[in-house]
Amino acid sequence: MTAASLPAPDVSARDHWAAGHVVSALTPTLAWADAERGTPWPQPLASHYARFFRDGDRTVYEAQVAARQARLTRATLAALVDPQDDLVDEVVDGVLLLCEQSSWCWASHDDTFDRFGRVTPTVTEPHLDLGAGEVAAQLAWIDHLLGHALDERAPGVRWRVRQETQARVLRPFTDRRDWWWLGVDHPIMNWSPWIQGNVLAANLALEDDPDRRAATTALVAEGIAAYWASLPADGGVDEGYHYWWQGAARALEAQDLLTFAGTDPAPEALDRIRATLAFPHAMHLGGDWYVNVADGAARPLATWPWNVVHTWAERMGDAAAAQHAASYRGQPGGLFDERASLPRAVGLLSGSWVNAPATTPPLVGRATFPATGIAVARTVPGSTRGLAVSVKGGHNDENHNHVDVGSVIVALDGVPVVVDAGKPTYRAGSFGPDRYDLWVVRGDWHNVPRVRGVEQAPGPEFAAGTFEVSDGVAAAGDGVGERRADRSVGADSATEPTFDGGPTAGWRARVELAGAYPVAGLEQWWREVTLDPAAEAVTVEDSWRFTDAAPADPAEHIEPAEPVAPTAWHWMLAGDVELTPGRAVVRFTPDGAPVRRDLAITWDPQAVDAAVDVRALDDPELTAVWGEHLNRLRLTARAAAPSGQFRVTMRPTGSGSQEVA
Repeated sequence: MTAASLPAPDVSARDHWAAGHVVSALTPTLAWADAERGTPWPQPLASHYARFFRDGDRTVYEAQVAARQARLTRATLAALVDPQDDLVDEVVDGVLLLCEQSSWCWASHDDTFDRFGRVTPTVTEPHLDLGAGEVAAQLAWIDHLLGHALDERAPGVRWRVRQETQARVLRPFTDRRDWWWLGVDHPIMNWSPWIQGNVLAANLALEDDPDRRAATTALVAEGIAAYWASLPADGGVDEGYHYWWQGAARALEAQDLLTFAGTDPAPEALDRIRATLAFPHAMHLGGDWYVNVADGAARPLATWPWNVVHTWAERMGDAAAAQHAASYRGQPGGLFDERASLPRAVGLLSGSWVNAPATTPPLVGRATFPATGIAVARTVPGSTRGLAVSVKGGHNDENHNHVDVGSVIVALDGVPVVVDAGKPTYRAGSFGPDRYDLWVVRGDWHNVPRVRGVEQAPGPEFAAGTFEVSDGVAAAGDGVGERRADRSVGADSATEPTFDGGPTAGWRARVELAGAYPVAGLEQWWREVTLDPAAEAVTVEDSWRFTDAAPADPAEHIEPAEPVAPTAWHWMLAGDVELTPGRAVVRFTPDGAPVRRDLAITWDPQAVDAAVDVRALDDPELTAVWGEHLNRLRLTARAAAPSGQFRVTMRPTGSGSQEVA
């Protein structure tokens, strides 16, 4: 056994675990642990596991596994606060249940069916995935935190934990180096730091051979360095805010363990860390709402470990990131939330986060991540009051990809109203060849046009062209800004995130969309999004040209083409929509919040026919964010013009500006 194998006080540190602030923060958790002690444990069954291979359902099995691990986390925290025999016995029961669980891998990730035609785990061929890493890390932290108590109460348990962890996680990690999430024939993404950080925790706590421990630590250090190198220099994450926490934040946690083990990040890694710390607060709209792209929820359904951001932001000297993280200290559950995993719970209850003073979020006025192709702006920096808008470039083969090049999100007073539906509940078809059969990831259900009857297509070749952002845009009388040459950031001209812009400065983003559409003859399609703080308005203007446009030389002649379908502009709207000619008024009151202002969307009623499609929601992950339905405002052109422009304007009702398109 190794001493101080992980960086946290163990059960012998009574001044920490019996401290009033820790006990107070854990009061609901301790009550829950007391109520469930002596009751049957959650039991994942073979039939649950097999369901993924039979009907695509992964939720039933994973929910049972998650419930089992959550109960074990509660039991562990209760035993840390008060290590009585019956509380330690509860931990022992949970630990042995995990050790006797046939697989730590989640069924949706297991290759047992592909390799052997089986719908139950192949115990001789353990698969190392996110689930296996999570179990290994949980057992490692339990061993570190309660090791002496376990030895006294149940000798042999720690031996069993080591045997199972070595067989299921540590040996597969070192002996098989072709795991796709290591970047083998696959781009590195969030699985890599998530799994490797958990492997490292297991290695530091449960590997008794010092040579193997050192070798595994070195492999993880290489893997985490590769992850940092895979991020763009601007620190953005194409998977968006949700998966920032399961990618970059996981890498930060792994980096903390590496530092504890004696391996500091290289200077180039520190550059990526410094840049990516800005991403969460740059995506903040207000309250608990964030800009969401890819498979991400606009309102997170989980509690994130803000202590990690706070610690690293202070270390890197990023005052805004530290301020945003500390804003969560003033919220209920700001020190600890029961939904945290055991490693993250221990971090939340330890270190400088415990004494961090509560703050208010910075709510930056402008943020641009040029390499990632995401830009955000708000009318009033430092306040949720008014409008906030985001624009996305990128391409249609990003990690957890949605077909959304050029998509726009608009929030009013900190709450998104023109929205991205976000992440659905994962099933068998969520990944692989059937992914784009899911409505929630298709272009038709994002805020992008359907050009001449054709959706944007998935694939890396379907990408934005030029992506540029300009500040210092003076407002014209019609609400569309005229550019001043104060600053322009292009996707190819800058590699670092940009944060600037004052409360009166106009803002514009331009993105070329033609490359995202497999449409014959489409020469160009510019989308220009302007935020006018003075008029409190967002305008989105599309301009296009096809090869069948009128020639510049009247002497030239172009044969008439076959009739083509008209273009339709789609806008996903939360709440309820009132449609009148040339105008839609959107009212969204999540959780029964008091109505402040509605959002009015206006356009030229002579140019398009308007309709609203109501999309009923039955997916619990979507209803938890949006309620029972979303709406799609569909504006269909009355003619398939070979060139032209079309504009919509969005502003709050009751604002000082006249509502005109």
